[in-house]
Amino acid sequence: VQLQASGGGLVQAGGSLRLSCAASGSGRTFSMYTMGWFRQVPGNEREFVAAISWSAGRTDYDDSVKGRFTISRDNAKNTVYLQMNSLKPEDTAVYYCAAARGWDLKDYQYTYWGQGTLVTVSS
Repeated sequence: VQLQASGGGLVQAGGSLRLSCAASGSGRTFSMYTMGWFRQVPGNEREFVAAISWSAGRTDYDDSVKGRFTISRDNAKNTVYLQMNSLKPEDTAVYYCAAARGWDLKDYQYTYWGQGTLVTVSS
């Protein structure tokens, strides 16, 4: 499975961005994967942002983004999204999408990773 993240960019504080992560090579099995978004600031550890179950019946968010970010997926398009609203300078990071089987996973339990897309929020 190959994951391609896109949608990053430069935005002012309070603005919005929508990240996309397109999966290829997964065939019909994309819908069987839990999809997650993580982020990392250079020099810091990678941190969990959000996850969505294979059926979209369950979602999970880090407390720092609850109420501002929304994860969703379109299994027909093999794509997962991260809508980010009310962005803050501390949201600045490289955002990665990842895929795994199961739920309530740590980052090292994710099997497939995208290349990352940079989000920069200016104050």
